[in-house]
Amino acid sequence: MSRSTTYGQGLLPDRHPTADFLVCDVFDASLKDDLGSMEHPIFSLSTRPDRRILSYEHNGTTLEITPSVRGRATIHDKDIIIYCISQLMAAMNQGRAISRVLHLRAHDLLVATNRETSGDSYARLREAFERLAGTRITTNLTAGGVEITSGFGLIENWEIVRRAKGGRMMSVMVTISEWLYQAVLSKSVLTLNRDYFRLRKPLERRIYELARKHCGRQPEWRISVATLHKKSGSASPVRVFRAALRRMIEGANLPDYDIHEAPGDVMVFARADQVVAAGSGPVLSSDTLDAARALAPGEDIYALEAQWRGWWADTGRPRLGNADKAFMGWIAARA
Repeated sequence: MSRSTTYGQGLLPDRHPTADFLVCDVFDASLKDDLGSMEHPIFSLSTRPDRRILSYEHNGTTLEITPSVRGRATIHDKDIIIYCISQLMAAMNQGRAISRVLHLRAHDLLVATNRETSGDSYARLREAFERLAGTRITTNLTAGGVEITSGFGLIENWEIVRRAKGGRMMSVMVTISEWLYQAVLSKSVLTLNRDYFRLRKPLERRIYELARKHCGRQPEWRISVATLHKKSGSASPVRVFRAALRRMIEGANLPDYDIHEAPGDVMVFARADQVVAAGSGPVLSSDTLDAARALAPGEDIYALEAQWRGWWADTGRPRLGNADKAFMGWIAARA
């Protein structure tokens, strides 16, 4: 059975398929994730309170994450960070002034991250804010081309406004960390597939992040199971982690990417829409890619290039007199 017939069967339902499209920015903003937390295992994959201090080192980057008594911020808590980054990037692309302080409607946040809007969901939202604010990070991660060794929380503070006498929360105020804010200002972010919020399992979300970060414009990304285990932040033994990856391969629920095993205990991630083999098809110049970035600010230009190549293949692979002009025309029409 092909991926096209199985993809989506194991995902969470789209809880708001005809949701509030009139809500400002919620659906207009492309989902954005910062490169630093995509690369490194900052968020816990546990569904129970994770109070372990995590020490991590990889290729010169050191990371120590200290949870609060409520536990380390989870990969599902990260939905709030992704939503905040997406809103800031959308505002920047529209030429609006931004700051580290965001004022959000709680309902919009829940809808945009594919969560239920029940009373329990609002209560869990508060718990997520508490874990995000309580989790402390000491690191030398790089944001915007500057290396900083410092300690900080993912969010600096938060505030909930709700109706009196136990009413539902109406709005929230969030101040994100300076580190995350610098990632936004330098556009050190990548676009996510909206089905990310439909992934059920924490490990699926983490593996998707890593694939999205490392595949880039490559047709595939190879990584040993041992290194992938380390980068994922999984607390499971490697053999259990490997079994989980095999179930992930069988389920084929990862947005945008296919996974298969290779000899030597290696996992291979390939773009599901990579219909044009590497080294074949139209070749674009670096100047064209730079021009396309200016025409589509905030977009992942390599993801757009892959989409264009897929469109070119689907239309019969026509002979192009000037691939650069054809690509720029496609970008302009899309915009």
